[in-house]
Amino acid sequence: MPPVVQAMAMAAAVLLPVIAFIIFISITMVKRGEVSMHGELHAAPATATATAATPAGKPGKAVPRRAFLSWMGLAWTAFTASMVATATATGRFMFPNVLFEPPATFKAGTPDEIQEGQVDERFKQKFGVWLVKDIDVATGAHGIYALSTVCTHLGCTPNWLQGEQKFKCPCHGSGYYKNGINFEGPTPRPLERYAISLADDGQILVDKNTKFQQEKGQWSDPRSFLKL
Repeated sequence: MPPVVQAMAMAAAVLLPVIAFIIFISITMVKRGEVSMHGELHAAPATATATAATPAGKPGKAVPRRAFLSWMGLAWTAFTASMVATATATGRFMFPNVLFEPPATFKAGTPDEIQEGQVDERFKQKFGVWLVKDIDVATGAHGIYALSTVCTHLGCTPNWLQGEQKFKCPCHGSGYYKNGINFEGPTPRPLERYAISLADDGQILVDKNTKFQQEKGQWSDPRSFLKL
């Protein structure tokens, strides 16, 4: 079933019982108003007689129409509130929250900005990328590669531990070397790389649309490593 149809079905499942309940309350209010009105109308002759016998200056009972109108007012108020709630929910469905994600392609400064042998964490928070300038374990060349910050076990975000020179997942203990190769914990494979190149203006260009997996031999692809 398409996601849109599922969302509409869920909205209907929530709204219809609410509307039915409010309509039921409205009908009940109307019927109670009618009963109140008829009851007071039947009692009207006796009331008139009692009123005639009542000394002047003492007020009689309230007009029956007022009771009926008050019940009708409550019923229509409840019905209007249900319609407003329905319209609000419908509008909310038509204009859902929009998740603004960072662009999949971004520039990461010049190669000189990355220190030799260090893990650059400037783009971890916003883009989910670590940049490392080191020797490529796949080709033996010197350059820069872009590692995904997503743990290949269950998708957590590891931390770079400078003192231990490793990426460590705080959730389940998976560990990776600086080059992204896994060596401890339950993770089944290395971290993934993103496509990396040098833009025309001399800046590093990372493209997260393209991923490379070491276990599939994709780290030997020239696009997975920026040779310097």
